[in-house]
Amino acid sequence: MSGASSSSVGIVDLAGVYDDHVARVYGFFAYALSSRADAEDLTQQTFERAIRGWERYDRTRASISTWLLAIARNLLIDHLRAVRGDDVDEARLAAIPAAPDRHSLGVDPDLERALAQLGAREREVIALRFGADLTSGEIADLTGLTAGNVQQILSRSLRRMRASMDRIAVSAGR
Repeated sequence: MSGASSSSVGIVDLAGVYDDHVARVYGFFAYALSSRADAEDLTQQTFERAIRGWERYDRTRASISTWLLAIARNLLIDHLRAVRGDDVDEARLAAIPAAPDRHSLGVDPDLERALAQLGAREREVIALRFGADLTSGEIADLTGLTAGNVQQILSRSLRRMRASMDRIAVSAGR
């Protein structure tokens, strides 16, 4: 909303943005993390930052969804840095491995195990595509990858996940 004053952007608009996008933001964190509490906290922080920065949102530069996911992605990087106590390279953005005592995010346990087998970049792209429901073009804009590279990562990752889930099913006798 380039040049828009806060008086032209009402609370109803912000509430609508939240209602329209909370599932995408939470979905991104659900795919990227293994802790429901962390996913909920980071989702809340994303919208808090968005509210504080609402006057700076410029719809000519990005859709609201892309803008919110950029905020979410930055929060995830900050969160991982704090948890690990070191630098997290954006190019190697990774999920924190699941701990046995963590509460489920509602993601199928076999899917969680398959996701854990992916590399950091693959898991991030899967989280943005299926957790946040972004298009390949939106993912490319957000990550700096080309749309073709995003498609290639998605295709390769889905094949690896399918193979992993097949192995899990065979070992479980399904």
